[in-house]
Parts: sequence; C-alpha cells; structure tokens
Amino acid sequence: MAGSAPKIMKQGKIIPWLYLLPSLLIMTLFIVYPTINTLSLSFKNKDGSASAATTCVADQPCWGVFENYRYALLAELDTRSAASLWDSFWKSSYGNTLKWIVWMVSGTVGLGLLFATLADRVKYEALAKAIIFMPMAVSFVGAGVIWKFVYDYGTQQVQIGLLNSIITKLGYAPVAFLSTPRLNTAALIVVGVWIWTGFCMTILSAAIKAVPSEVLEAARVDGANELIIFWRVIVPIISPTIVVVITTMVINVLKLFDIVYVMTGGNFNTDVIANRMYSEMYVNFNVGRGTAVAVVLILAVIPFIYMNIQRFLAQEEMR
Repeated sequence: MAGSAPKIMKQGKIIPWLYLLPSLLIMTLFIVYPTINTLSLSFKNKDGSASAATTCVADQPCWGVFENYRYALLAELDTRSAASLWDSFWKSSYGNTLKWIVWMVSGTVGLGLLFATLADRVKYEALAKAIIFMPMAVSFVGAGVIWKFVYDYGTQQVQIGLLNSIITKLGYAPVAFLSTPRLNTAALIVVGVWIWTGFCMTILSAAIKAVPSEVLEAARVDGANELIIFWRVIVPIISPTIVVVITTMVINVLKLFDIVYVMTGGNFNTDVIANRMYSEMYVNFNVGRGTAVAVVLILAVIPFIYMNIQRFLAQEEMR
C-alpha cells in the first residue's frame, strides 16, 4: 500500500553469530588452538612425546608433571641462601624483566607526558611530534642494529661506536656498554625508551587536547599557575588514559624480545622472559621447557589485559 511504513525484518538470534563467524574462526585457529597446544606441550618432555615427570632426576627436587614449570621458575635461582637467592633473581630473566618494567614504563610514560605537554605549546607542534614519534617507524630489529653500533666497543685505539668515540675524544677510556653487567641492561632500556616514547606521547597528547578549555580557564582565573594546573587539573582528568598507557607498556615490555636478541642475545646477564623462551625452544630444542616459559609469560600478561578491558568497559558506561 502507498504510504505504508516499510516492513522491518528481525534478524533473530542466529544472524549476528554468522557475522561474527569469520572472526571467531580466525581467533580459534590462530589464538585459541595455539594457546591450548602450548599449554599441553608444557607438560611434556624435551621432544613433546611423554610426560615431563620422566625428566625427573633421582635425589633432586621434582614437581612431577609440573617439572617444566619448576625449571621455568626456579632453574635460574640459587636457593642456598637468602643473599644468593636475591642476587640470582636480579640476574635472572625475571629480574631483568622487572627492571625493564620499572624503568622503561616509567621512562616512556614520563617522557611521553612531558613531550605531549611541551609539544602542545610550541609553534611547530606537528614537526616536533613527528620527530619524537619517528623511532616508532623503525623496526625493533633495525633499532637494535643501529644502537649496537652506537654502543660498539673495540679493543683497538680507534673506536667506531658513537658513544665510545666521544668518550675517547674527551680523554677517557672506552666503555663496554653491552658486556658490563652494571650497564648493559640500562643501555638496552634506553633503546626501548627511545622507540616507545613517541607512542606514549601521541596517546597522551590526544588526552590532553580533550581536556575542556573551560576548566583550564577557570583554574587560571582562580590564580593557579601552569604547574598547579598540570598536576591538579590536567593529570587527574587524563588519569584513565595514563593508566591505559601504563598497562599497555607493561604488556609490551613483558613481550620484549627483539632488542635483547639483536644486541646481546641474552648474554652478560641481560636475558628476559621472551628471549629465554626462544632459547629453550630453538637453541636448546626443549619444547617442554620452552612452552612452560611461554605459559608463565601468558599468565603474567593476562592481569594487565584484564585491567585494560575493565577500564575500557568503565569508559563505555560513562558515555
């Protein structure tokens, strides 16, 4: 009939699932199945053909089918005394990963927030942000190669490494940045901060620009200076974004592999969890132990993913 309202067809309960089916199949094939298979292999022995309990040695601690997890968690630790336990922990892949989390996350988020605030006030904002963000365009392997040349240490009088060339020109002895235990992890963290600061700056800059100008003007009218406005107004307003950036950076650090593998290979007490997983799998060819380390890494990442999801849902409810 002319002028009648168009008939609306109901999709029912099955049609929405058909739209989701391709994504669900891809996730099942490339995420769910590999995760289940990894968990299964973590209870097997070296070649993945029998229970890990078969690798137990007489008169030695054994966790039965969880033997690979005992190795993954305790093999790097010297449990003879509290002092040696603490020292071996800081030299282990877990201790090094914790150092990365503390220093790289604080460095990238802190510098990102600083650059986002300052870049918002300069005349050539787009150019300044492009320069700071530029390291993100370099692959992590490429960045590792570049910085390996920067830190290069030679036993000859002529130094080809940028830093050691400057140091020797100033009359000081060259420094083995990548093979000195007290310096190498810090030197690697600098590379990570150099790469990821631009990412943090971009996200935080967008959050700062979303702060209502009326709130800032009201604070200025009340006599607050720019420093007070930053800490008392801007930071509390963008705190949800800061939390998201922090948790995202923690996840990135836990998965860190490229920089360590390219620059030191995990030697000289620079090993991290992801690099240890690779070494067990493809250097020692021990499938069981490698997948056990992988499961530990997955369990470490899950809480931060959950925090991000909860934060996202809370923001959606506020809209």
